[in-house]
Amino acid sequence: MTIYLDVIWLLNVCFDGLLLWLTAIILKREVKWWRLTSGAFIGSLIVLLLFTPVSPYVQQPLMKLLFSILIVLASFGFKRFRYFFENLFTFYLATFMVGGGLIAVHYLLQTDIVIRGMLTTYSLGTGDPVSWLFVLIGFPVLWVFSQKRMNAVREKKLRFEHIVNVVLTFQEVSLSLKGLIDSGNQLYDPLTKTPVMIINASAMKGVLPSELLACMNELNDFTWLDDERWKEWATRLRLIPYRGIGQTQQFLWAIQPDRLTIYYESQWIEVTKGLIGLNAADLSTDGEYQCIVHPKMIQTGKRLTAS
Repeated sequence: MTIYLDVIWLLNVCFDGLLLWLTAIILKREVKWWRLTSGAFIGSLIVLLLFTPVSPYVQQPLMKLLFSILIVLASFGFKRFRYFFENLFTFYLATFMVGGGLIAVHYLLQTDIVIRGMLTTYSLGTGDPVSWLFVLIGFPVLWVFSQKRMNAVREKKLRFEHIVNVVLTFQEVSLSLKGLIDSGNQLYDPLTKTPVMIINASAMKGVLPSELLACMNELNDFTWLDDERWKEWATRLRLIPYRGIGQTQQFLWAIQPDRLTIYYESQWIEVTKGLIGLNAADLSTDGEYQCIVHPKMIQTGKRLTAS
């Protein structure tokens, strides 16, 4: 069987370069192209050494680890041990994601089964041109997939770092919600400059009467405010004007709670000045949070003791 060593070496240079690039993307590292190229070149030397007398030594786990260290040092340099180990472990993570994905997809699509006694094996066909075509197509696809998945995980982690527990109290009825602290929420009551927390109106069904919620959807008719049934609630209501991006002037009903507390950085914060804006649509499609917390509430709230 003819082995085209130059082609195998070139493929390894490209693959190592892409893995190092994926590592840089995951860690948000700014690296120079010549560093990634040098790291990929060092990694590809293993292929050449496999066809030399030192092949048995190169295949040892310790030598592979040494090559990994040289690859990472050449690509990212050394600033401190934590920086180095982050690069090294993330490089392994990228390798396992893409390489493991290729093996998983190959086994999924493989139908050439060889049975030897009680042992069942799958023929990988490493010398088959179709296998190389599979790698050439599958590697970039899995590379892009891994990059998008890591970005999605990072985005979700960032969101969850800003998700807090919120407790609202109305007439001794407490409502526990998940809230997202969003610096983009700059909604205030224009008269009192009270910050407004936006929540799903559906979350208030257990607190506000359903008939009152239905009345609040009518922004062109305010005669229901004179109804004696809603007299107590009417004193709490505020009509907040707001304007979304690319939208005309709109209005949002807000209500004053008896008490508003937020659990932030392992401590409860009591917000003495805050309104609850009722939004008709769900704020989070996947239910991660039910309200958007105004950052001013965190800044000006009163921090309570552990008790």
